[in-house]
Parts: sequence; structure tokens; C-alpha cells
Amino acid sequence: MADFPRYAIYYASPSGSALDRFGAELLGYDAWSGTDLPFPNDVLQSVSGWRELTEEPRRYGFHATLKAPFPLVDGKTEAELPMACAEFARTARPIPVIKPVVGSISGFIAVIPAEPSNELLQLAADCVSAFDRLRAPLSPHDRARRKPDLLSPRQRDHLDRWGYPYVMDEFRFHMTLTGRLGAAEREPILKMLQERLAKIGIERLAIDRIALFRQDDAHSRFHVLQDWTLGAA
Repeated sequence: MADFPRYAIYYASPSGSALDRFGAELLGYDAWSGTDLPFPNDVLQSVSGWRELTEEPRRYGFHATLKAPFPLVDGKTEAELPMACAEFARTARPIPVIKPVVGSISGFIAVIPAEPSNELLQLAADCVSAFDRLRAPLSPHDRARRKPDLLSPRQRDHLDRWGYPYVMDEFRFHMTLTGRLGAAEREPILKMLQERLAKIGIERLAIDRIALFRQDDAHSRFHVLQDWTLGAA
């Protein structure tokens, strides 16, 4: 079993949409085209070290995780992934609709829902289970990298069953914008990003699509291979 390439099923805003541009420009990377973008000048001027602060989320592109990155299990090929995604998208389901806001989650800043959404939890759970047959078993190295001793018993169970601890009842929708920040450093950046998102004026966001991302090797960034609109019930 090879560790790479790795694939992931993410929510990604449509290429060129207001939310897509908001996140891609802040991260300095467009996962749709696989190209670097210039950071907004006002952000660079107001936050020193912005490039370093966004280094980790830039590797993944602006997204929300539905099925965390995984290599393919032996016997499966990349060609089977788009077919599985298309099949998943054809299944009619309630489409989650959220109000996106900028908030703090586990010490980093992200776009998150203003209110909990049962439909969103169900979509994420369906995505985790539907694509698990394609995922290679978690290697001892990858399991250790998740620091299981620091996880709750429930999170360790999810890690061992699904290859990722933050799924099912532990899932929290987020589109990451920064790395981890201390509280004092975080507050002014949080306020700045909240004001920046408010200017776009997105009151409702339908989580109505999935995108297949690929990471070629350990040193490359994730990029979009294809996306699908979900069938609405």
C-alpha cells in the first residue's frame, strides 16, 4: 500500500464564487487551478507574518472536510473515485443551508455555521461511510500522528473505525483560514476576518456539492480534480 497520492472529499465553494475568492485570496492559493495567489495588501499590512500563519491551511486549499484525506486501499484505482462521487451526488438528500460566519475553533480561525445543522451532520456522516470502502487502513505511523493519547475515547474509536477522529458526533464543519493562535493574538485577527466576510454579505450558503481533491506527494498541495452538485430531496 502506497501512502500517496492521497484523496479527500471536501465541500468547496464554486470556483470564482464570492466565498471561494474570500478564502483562496486569504490563503494565497487557488485549489481549483493549483496556482498561488497574491495575498490581499491590507491583510499583509495589518497582520505581520500572514504568510506563515496560513502555511498549514494553504496546503489543503480552502475547503471543509467531509471525508478526510486517505490513500486508496489496495485493488482500487483513482478512476473509481469519480464514479463513487457521482453515485453519491445522485442520491437525493436534504441540502444543508447555513449562515457562514468567521469564528474560532480549537485555537484557529475558520468559516463556520452560525447555528448547528442536523442536515449538515447527516451529510458529513453519509460521506464518511460511503467512501470508506475506498480508504486504505490507517498505518501505525498515521495513527500515531493523530496523537491518540490526547483524544477522547470516542474520538479514538472513530480514528480506529474511520481513519479520522473528528467524524459523526465529533464532526464540526469548518473552512480553515489560519493556523493555531494564542488568545491574545487571535482576537484582533478574528475581528478583522469577521469584518471582511461581512462585507461580502453571504446570508445563506447551501452545502450542495462535493469536490474530489488530490495530493500528489508529501510536499505538494491538494488540488481539485472534479466536483459534483448534490441531488436535492
